[in-house]
Amino acid sequence: MENLALIDSFSEFKDDKLIDRVTLMVILEDVFKNTLKRKFGSDENFDIIINPDKGDLEIWRNRVVVKDGMVEDSNQEIELSEARLIEPDFEVGEDVSEEVKIVDLGRRAIQYLRQNLVAKIFEHDSTTIFKQFKDREGELYTAEVHHIRSREIILLDDDGNEIILPKDRQIPSDFFRKGDSIRGIIELVELRGNKPRIILSRTSPIFLEKLFEQEIPEVFDGLITIKKAVRIPGEKAKVAVDSYDDRIDPVGACVGMKGSRIHGIVRELGNENIDVINYTNNIQLFISRALSPAKVNSLKINEETKRVEVFLNSEEVSKAIGKGGANIRLAGKLTGYEIDVFREGIEEDIELKEFSDEIEGWVIEEFKKVGLDTAKSVLELDVADLIKRTDLEEETVKDVLRILNEEFEK
Repeated sequence: MENLALIDSFSEFKDDKLIDRVTLMVILEDVFKNTLKRKFGSDENFDIIINPDKGDLEIWRNRVVVKDGMVEDSNQEIELSEARLIEPDFEVGEDVSEEVKIVDLGRRAIQYLRQNLVAKIFEHDSTTIFKQFKDREGELYTAEVHHIRSREIILLDDDGNEIILPKDRQIPSDFFRKGDSIRGIIELVELRGNKPRIILSRTSPIFLEKLFEQEIPEVFDGLITIKKAVRIPGEKAKVAVDSYDDRIDPVGACVGMKGSRIHGIVRELGNENIDVINYTNNIQLFISRALSPAKVNSLKINEETKRVEVFLNSEEVSKAIGKGGANIRLAGKLTGYEIDVFREGIEEDIELKEFSDEIEGWVIEEFKKVGLDTAKSVLELDVADLIKRTDLEEETVKDVLRILNEEFEK
């Protein structure tokens, strides 16, 4: 096989991997140098000439003519009698350039050359993909379901790149079949060995922000700024928005008439309940807004501990805490403060701390964390709800209810 024919056979990799011909020639030169070094011990006395237009390659070995029987390095030197077979007028001390045919390298060398070429092209391909997607971290991306596994979904984009959607980056209500298109953000791009691993996420708050940019023109144009977004994926989210144009109502623009603008985002996120609130530098007002839909009477902030005591009417406490404590947790994340909720206007009630001789202190603290700081606030809820909110054991909850009920029965 001639050099040109062999190069053409290697060029199939160019078509498969979409590598331009010039890049392929550069890779080929490096691969041939490695092959020559492996076979002859050195590639320093070889000239590799590549014609990218024709896809042709020539290899020339340069050796010095020495007297017969005086060759010490057959790769660097050639006997006079052998040199004169190439050109009859060669003399001792002259340089001889001799073309090396690829087929003359031997079957094993050609096999090594081909394996090395595949490895180099794969390395080039992986590096290119890694750089391409590394620059796209945090961007909205769409790919198609190729294979579903127990811990992750394998996606393919339009260029055949493999994208990973791990189970913990999926919204709990997500359900996909092969061939479905999935949107998410490129959360992480890393190299595992020489292979790029591209992680897609649907649970990141950034995904929510990017959906706002895509669905709401004022956000896309920069007229409305998302100051911060926090989520409990698939359950609830809070988004603080602001506008530098007083003529624009940022909340109204994001929600739309009867929720028309935000509806598509809610549907994409598995009916995640999204609260959009106006951002303000007034931290007291911001915390009050963050606890929406609850109405706050007053609050007391401790800047050193980043804690805030919020006082509400009895009927507002459950709204402030939310189902499973979701509302108060998100409000804390949004504002950066640990929030403690207290009731106001409670008559004939007893604070839980008064039961410290019968109920362990850590149990009382668990109730207080979710705004249950009085006996009646605990007794208003059933066992299942208390377990869900506090994450206490059923036996502990029942014991607390028994103690509190006995007090009021007296």
